[in-house]
Amino acid sequence: MSMAISRRTVVVSVLALAVAGGLVWMKRARTAPEAAAAPGPQAAASAPAALLLTPQDVWAVRSTELQRHIEISGPLRAVTTAMVKAKVAGELKSLTVREGDTVRAGQVLGQIDTTELEWRLRQAEQQAEAAKAQADVAERTLANNRALVSQGFISPTALDTSQANANGARATLQAAQAASALARKSLGDATLVSPINGLVSQRLAQPGERVALDARVLEVVDLTRLELEAALPPQAVAQVRVGASAMLQFEGLAEPVSAQVVRINPSASSGTRTVAAYLSVAPHPSLRQGLFATGRITLPGATSVVVPSSAVRLDLPEPSVLVLEGDRAVQRKVTLGATGEAQGLAVTEVLSGVKTGDWVLTAQAGAVRSGTLVQRPAASASSSR
Repeated sequence: MSMAISRRTVVVSVLALAVAGGLVWMKRARTAPEAAAAPGPQAAASAPAALLLTPQDVWAVRSTELQRHIEISGPLRAVTTAMVKAKVAGELKSLTVREGDTVRAGQVLGQIDTTELEWRLRQAEQQAEAAKAQADVAERTLANNRALVSQGFISPTALDTSQANANGARATLQAAQAASALARKSLGDATLVSPINGLVSQRLAQPGERVALDARVLEVVDLTRLELEAALPPQAVAQVRVGASAMLQFEGLAEPVSAQVVRINPSASSGTRTVAAYLSVAPHPSLRQGLFATGRITLPGATSVVVPSSAVRLDLPEPSVLVLEGDRAVQRKVTLGATGEAQGLAVTEVLSGVKTGDWVLTAQAGAVRSGTLVQRPAASASSSR
């Protein structure tokens, strides 16, 4: 009886182990494909994620009509200016105008003390009177000697001497009269007069000061004609022509001001190698000499290969752009031309480095390194195929 019970127990235990083993095998068989499909932590870390680009992050390089322009800057200057200088040395007695006063040509602006000049004029006039008296005596003596030599009372040599004395007296008289005229002119030069119509821009001396000859006293500017002096880089000189239009933006002035190129300097600056271009600026009541302006000269339109100006990277010694090559963004050096506008967007002409049909990254893509793995937007992916 006991032996039958132990055999039954053994059979039940064997059956239980077999069922448990089958359950374990089925669990392993079911989880094995899931474990093979799910990557481990190391596998996930070794596969870098691609940068997903949006349509706004890329630009298709194209050939289009470029409204080209050249960026310029420079100071504003009056075409007509005059520096009122002291034509004689002396004490500045008065100045009747100050900065901002309107003056007209011929208007008296100031006076230099004339005491010394008046005495010099009197001295020159008296010397001229004395020379005239001597000349009169010499002329009478010459006339008498001519009568005497004809009667034989004096020799011809004495007549020649009288002629020479008369000639010398006349020359002395003329020199004294010239000195008197110069003294009179110096007296007139003591009055400071405006040579042009305009506004007083600088007052460089004050009453009571002793000014030297040619010392600057006042500056007068005519604001009815203004010019901007802009420095052109050497590569832009050949593109700019006299008559080209421009738009300028001045400090403190909300609206832009139109201008036109009227002259180009035939010589380059020895230091900067730039060439000065002079632009005639349309009159404006708020413009003043010395204001600084920035703007652009419009060049004739031309069909060019362009990229957005924001796509050009300047973090390297040479300009470059990021171009989509396969599934990566690769940096390429480019040669740039003129800047301008196309379809209302600021663009830059590319002379070499990219071609029509390439896709470049714009500034909206952010700081992307060369070689970064990217995922193209649907538009660029379909067009690239």
